Amino acid sequence: MNNPELSIHTKRDPYAVLRIRDFRFFISARVFGAMAIKMQGVIVGWQIYSLTRDPLALGMIGLAEAIPAIGVALYAGYLADKINRKYIVTAVYSMLILCTLGLLLLSAEIIQMPLSFTVRAMYAVIFLTGLARGFLAPSLFGLLSQCVPRELYPNSSAWNTSLNQISVVIGAAAGGLIFAAAGFSISYLINIFLLLAALIMIACISPKPKPVLVEGHALLDNLLSGIRFVFRHQILLSVLSLDLFAVLFGGAVALLPIFAADILDAGPQGLGLLRAAPSAGAFIMAVLLIYKPPLQHTGRKLLWCVAGFGVCMIFFALSRNFYLSLFLLMLSGMFDNVSVVIRSIIMQTFTPDEMKGRVSSVNSMFIGSSNEIGAFESGVSAKFFGTIPSVVIGGGITLAVVAIATIKAPLLRMMSLDKKQE
Repeated sequence: MNNPELSIHTKRDPYAVLRIRDFRFFISARVFGAMAIKMQGVIVGWQIYSLTRDPLALGMIGLAEAIPAIGVALYAGYLADKINRKYIVTAVYSMLILCTLGLLLLSAEIIQMPLSFTVRAMYAVIFLTGLARGFLAPSLFGLLSQCVPRELYPNSSAWNTSLNQISVVIGAAAGGLIFAAAGFSISYLINIFLLLAALIMIACISPKPKPVLVEGHALLDNLLSGIRFVFRHQILLSVLSLDLFAVLFGGAVALLPIFAADILDAGPQGLGLLRAAPSAGAFIMAVLLIYKPPLQHTGRKLLWCVAGFGVCMIFFALSRNFYLSLFLLMLSGMFDNVSVVIRSIIMQTFTPDEMKGRVSSVNSMFIGSSNEIGAFESGVSAKFFGTIPSVVIGGGITLAVVAIATIKAPLLRMMSLDKKQE
């Protein structure tokens, strides 16, 4: 498809995708939405831990969000390949606004309720949030590919990751600072305004055609087609599996309220900075990758970076210095971002447009929900082994997974995306 607006674009121009009007509106919506979601995660984590003082309660936040997201993932991907993706994203952001309003009403304590009921009600709202976010990822992934031409997929993936990470940094830091200064209610109110801004940006994107889903297949066959595509694509399956186990066992995000409150004595402001640090590192790396995409010796770089992530988690668990802990979390974000960008480029490049929603839903099941399930695993592990040993064990498992992948996945080890792009 020829487009005069694209005549000035070149593959080597790092700013090419920013000249596309629809991408600017799309990425603005991603920024506002990601800020709101990350900010809410910081607030809810601190609020529930302050109410319960139980590390398992933090893990339950991840489980409450992961169960509905996984439950609807395949159908959400199918829906994103069947109807207009812009309509789905609009509906999801509207649902997230209603969920945040529910948290606002619970925090305002307009009606006095028992503590146990308040906590359970918050988990119910988190469950609905997970349900909505289960539909968000595949629709956004597919909508992105409709906003930019195929030759700019690597450029759009790098910018999408970069700007998403800086919004996460701002959202995480603002979450800690705002509710420390103004309380939970004001923080949730700001969340609502951010989601409204995301909704407006999505509305400004020009109309897009609905995907051309191949008809004649049974519903179950359509639902499972994304899984079959991923399992037949050895490189994509290897990258997703490596990320899955690293995120599932290696992360410590769910336990950061404990580190901030009981180990580093940093308070809610410190929690906001700790939550923002990985995303700050990821943003720095994403900017670097805009100018130098990881297209050469990609597999080896990926394996080294996942190993570096595991090492950072081990040293973070052992640190007692707040600034050293911040640095280690930032470094872990830099390592993690490499795999995020590589995975995004591979998925955008090798997935047909009519299957992008379903393949993205598989990615959400592998990676997106593994964040929440990993949070539950962290909470359970911390409950039985202690906070510090659980993070050290997780980092060790990550290193073991890298070693296994290096030996058992030679195609991943030898992968170079520059050869795939030619």
